[in-house]
Amino acid sequence: MPTDILTLTSQTSLTLTRPGTLGRDLRAWDAADELLLSHLLTEGGGKGRVLVIDDQFGALSAGLASLAPVVVLDSARGRQAAAANLQANGLPSVPLHSWIDPPEGRFDTVVLRIPRQLEYLDYLLRWANDHLTPDGRLWAAGMIRHIPERCAALFAERVVTDRVLPARKKARVVVARPGDVGLAGWPRCWLGYREQGLVLQALPAVFAREQLDIGSRLLLPPIREATKSLPAGGKVLDLGCGNGLLGLTALATRGDIHVCFSDVSSQAVLSARANAEAAGLAAQASFSHADGVNPALGRYHLILLNPPFHEGGTVGDHLALSLFSQARKALMPGGRLLVVGNRHLGYHATLKRSFAKVRQLDANPKFVVFSAEVDGKS
Repeated sequence: MPTDILTLTSQTSLTLTRPGTLGRDLRAWDAADELLLSHLLTEGGGKGRVLVIDDQFGALSAGLASLAPVVVLDSARGRQAAAANLQANGLPSVPLHSWIDPPEGRFDTVVLRIPRQLEYLDYLLRWANDHLTPDGRLWAAGMIRHIPERCAALFAERVVTDRVLPARKKARVVVARPGDVGLAGWPRCWLGYREQGLVLQALPAVFAREQLDIGSRLLLPPIREATKSLPAGGKVLDLGCGNGLLGLTALATRGDIHVCFSDVSSQAVLSARANAEAAGLAAQASFSHADGVNPALGRYHLILLNPPFHEGGTVGDHLALSLFSQARKALMPGGRLLVVGNRHLGYHATLKRSFAKVRQLDANPKFVVFSAEVDGKS
């Protein structure tokens, strides 16, 4: 795991680790974290009750530990990293929340990492407006190349900007007062579509929340076919579930199986749960907010996966490779993984390293669907 030193002052530094087996050039912090901490610690900006939203890998949680912040993270990976980096630096633990259990009350200071998705940023600004004290301040930062288009216009519409601080190391910090636009009545909080009788809605941080993505569409027929052959009471994992489409398709095919919906995003888990309840299928479902497969939940006959191929600004197959390895260990003897991926990523060769039998089930010019089976004796 890549480890790096973040210097806070001439006497203080943090040793931070980024989870996962990524390249040495990928750090647990970036210039946006550094710039935020520099201003908050030197200007005394972190006043009163402090909240940190979507700290990437724990740099802000650890850097502001002296202010006893409350932290809310959509990402289970971010929560794991924050807890580990606080402990590694000998710092006291802080309350770590997700959108499944958001913190209550109002805050005098909200520190926000600007997300890449504009509508998720809209959600966060509205939520901050609902939870900032009247004279509170929002400190928001991001790497300029990752800040979404129309970000400045959205800030002008949602909050009252006090200052836009000079850019440094290609990072930008904005300081704002709360606006009067909250989440109540926002029609774009939940968006969705219908597919094969299922109503699928999702919160803003969820991938492809307004329309069925091409890869998942290609995976649906093999899911229906594979589900038919499961034993009664068969266990299925919808890994990286998003709005829950894949797992709900399995449940709609067989009412006597159990599906666990798991995602690194808490908003995805909330969305899948809401859709299972709306479809009357929640009794056959469970939900896990986890970074990959939670081994404590047991093993499965079938795992469904449309893996991500990017993490923030990093594009590649490292996340998929990790999920393949975890899926292999989580399958029962004779179990199988159904996975769809972009053609150019070459998952066929990768899957053969871990699975006894790999077959191509379907393909189109962009995506390929594979069945990867474990040995019946493993």
